Order: sequence, then C-alpha cells, then structure tokens
Amino acid sequence: MKYGMFSMPLRPPGGDVTGNYHRDIQTYIHADKLGYSEGWMGEHYTIPWEPIPATDLFAATVFAQTEQIRVGTGVVLLPMHDPRLVALRIAYLDHLSKGRLNFGIGAGGAPTDFHFFDINYQEGEHRERMREAIGAIKRLWTEEDPFEHNGKFWQFKVPEPMPKIPLYHHIRPYQDPHPPIAVAGLHKYSESLETAGREGWIPMSVNYLPAANLNTHWDAVLKGAKETGRTPSRKDWRVAREIYVGKTDAEAREHALSGGMARAYNDYMYNVLKSLGVVDLYKENEDIKDEDLTAEYICDNIWIVGSPDTVTEKLRKLYDDTGGFGTVLQVQYVYEPFDAWLSNMDLFAKEVMPNLADLVPDDAESAAAAQ
Repeated sequence: MKYGMFSMPLRPPGGDVTGNYHRDIQTYIHADKLGYSEGWMGEHYTIPWEPIPATDLFAATVFAQTEQIRVGTGVVLLPMHDPRLVALRIAYLDHLSKGRLNFGIGAGGAPTDFHFFDINYQEGEHRERMREAIGAIKRLWTEEDPFEHNGKFWQFKVPEPMPKIPLYHHIRPYQDPHPPIAVAGLHKYSESLETAGREGWIPMSVNYLPAANLNTHWDAVLKGAKETGRTPSRKDWRVAREIYVGKTDAEAREHALSGGMARAYNDYMYNVLKSLGVVDLYKENEDIKDEDLTAEYICDNIWIVGSPDTVTEKLRKLYDDTGGFGTVLQVQYVYEPFDAWLSNMDLFAKEVMPNLADLVPDDAESAAAAQ
C-alpha cells in the first residue's frame, strides 16, 4: 500500500489567504521529503473553504520544488473549461513534471460554481459537458490527423498542417499516451466509479464513507469493468481519509476535535452533505440518526486519529474491511499551529507507514469478477 494526500484544501474562510496558499505548497514539499507517493489538489471557484481555482497552476509550482512526488489535478472541473485549452495546458504540465502528473477530472458539485458558469446542473448538463470534454481531450492527445469536433457544447476543427512554414497542432503529453486519468466517487454504487472501471481510469473514493459504504465503490468499479472486459486492479484504488497522528491517543483526539478538522466538519462538510441530502453516507446502518453524526462520532468511527499504534491498527482494519486498496490519501488541512500538522505527517511517515509494509492488494477477486 502507498500513501498520498488529498487536498480540497480545507481551511476556514478569510485569514492569511496568501500565507495559506504557500502553506499548501510547503505541505507538498514536506510530503515529498517524507516519501509520500502522490498528492491531489482540488479546484473550485465559489467555495471559500476550498479556495484553489486552478489546480494545474498549483501542480506546476509544486513540481518545480519537489523531486519524486506525483501530483494530481483533483479535479479539473471539465464543464467549466474549453477542452482545447485543457488538452494543451495538461500536456505542457506533463512535460514540466517529466511525467509526474496524474489527471483527475470531474463534473463539479457546487451549485454556485454552476451558476457562475451558467451551467444547468439540475438537468445534468455538467455531466454531459464532462463526457464531451474528456472525449475531445483524448482525441487531441492521440490522433495524428486533423479532425472536426462537432459536439453539443463545443465545436472546433483541428487546423490542417502547414508543414513548410511550419504550423500545426503538435503539443502532446510527456506520458504515453497521456497522464493517468482519475475520477472520484461520492455516492454509494457511484456512477463515476462505474465509468472508471469501464474506461480503465483510476478510481478514487472520497473521505466520508465507512467501510461498508466504501465496498459499494469497488462493486461499482467491477460492474463498469465487466462491461468492457477489463480487469481492474485494487492497486489503482485510492481511498481518502482524515488521518491525524499524535504522540498519544489523547493528544491526537484533542487536536482533531479542537482544531481545523472538527471546525471544517461542523461549519462546512456536514452542511454541504446535508444540503445535498446525503449525510447517510456517514452511516454504517439505518439505526444511526442524523443528530448522532457529531464531530466526536465521526472522529471515533470514520476518521483515523490516534497514536502511531492506534492509527496503524485503524488503517489495517479499514484495509481488511474493504478487501484492500492501493493508496490511502490523507486529507490535508492548513492547520493551526502549522507545525503540529507537519509533526503529524512526520509520525505518519516514520512510525505508521513502515508498520503496514505487508499490505499488498490481492487482484485475484478482480480477475474472477471480470470473467
């Protein structure tokens, strides 16, 4: 199993906006030194708690200051972008990274983002736009001959080459045929993760779900893969989780419940899921009531918080309860004091990761299910 990061990012609105942008970068530089394998940065336009509007610019900054860590767009909101520009910018970024780029894509979910870009999300326009955009992007990356794209939302023609000058479409990714594509799943039996299985993309599970609900995500991947005769690998499955490692259980729980993690849950995440009518994602069974979903309950039952030994035990249980996954993504916070967050990362890398070196996903059931 590998270890990475998922950055929405999560921090209270206001404060030292510039300083927090740079702390995001410092976190990735620190993770690179500690041996984290990858990190994914989110993208939104109207969410003060998640204030990164251009995940590719963030990735470019990180690549210039790191040596090993892969960085993923987590995600580029394709409905809001011209696919021609995305294809060119991501291909260029892939070269700047020398192949350390992962390309996460999504349709978005914030109603204010959709209003800002005049997208009729209530009728599924955002999903239609995403499907059309990724289809066009892949063609721009892989087809040698000029073509016309006459879609519902975008129309363009790749120009005929003028080789004697020379002028022609030429910007292709560094990785062959393109950076790995990833999509994230939220709901049980996620349609997005069915698509991941169908297309052979990286499946990513968000951080809200207990193991019982996470299992429906892998079921969705298997279902999609079966449609196209693919054999998905659990090694590709990413599972995001709030993880905080302290010297003792009491210290870690105190940090989680008195700091940015609980505040983000109480003031933001619970409200978002409530507005979408999906707080049931947090529930392992129907006996759990909405009012039971306190930060204390989430800390003790879904987040992975504690001493190195406790976090090791909880991660191993999550791994076993889901049948295994390839990478766990620690959800990142701009935490106060910032040194406390970096210390948690140190403990995670030095005292937890080595204790889980024996966890290697078994692909036998994936092969059997694909038959």
